[in-house]
Amino acid sequence: MGKQYKNLTDKDIEFIKKQKLFYLASSSGKEVNLSPKGYDTIRVINHNTLVFLNYPGSGNRTYTDAVANGEFTIVFNAFEGTAKILRLFCKAKIIESKNEKFYEYLSIFNEKESLVRNIFEMHIYAVESSCGYSVPIMEYKEDRTSLKDWVIKMDKTNKLEEYKINHFTPPNLQDI
Repeated sequence: MGKQYKNLTDKDIEFIKKQKLFYLASSSGKEVNLSPKGYDTIRVINHNTLVFLNYPGSGNRTYTDAVANGEFTIVFNAFEGTAKILRLFCKAKIIESKNEKFYEYLSIFNEKESLVRNIFEMHIYAVESSCGYSVPIMEYKEDRTSLKDWVIKMDKTNKLEEYKINHFTPPNLQDI
């Protein structure tokens, strides 16, 4: 039922574009971090690269694992239509606002710079597709606005940059 290959297919890219939810798992030697992600925060750049726009939030584990050259898996699954699970095995490169690529990528998301923590360029080295027959059929209703509302409010009150600075803990690579 499942198969593994090196590049995204055109069908995989179309599938990714339709998904409202994905899971981002990362690890840099200890426990695996797994986070569900929503919003329109993924863009496929080519058959081996996608970018993920990261809003400020409670943790920054993705950053820590990327700095430590950790492993990443992004999982998409169909909740509607034909069953499918798509796993992307990746390495991540952090694209911060100091990097000119940041603004190139930011423009494809049409998002305000101050609202974004950073962008991750995910280099895909393997793709795995499987049936997904056990995934329930569920109907998408709408995005939760809580995170974006909070980020916008923090930005309007000039508190977001301070929050981003105070809630960034540089990884202690000796602990990884």
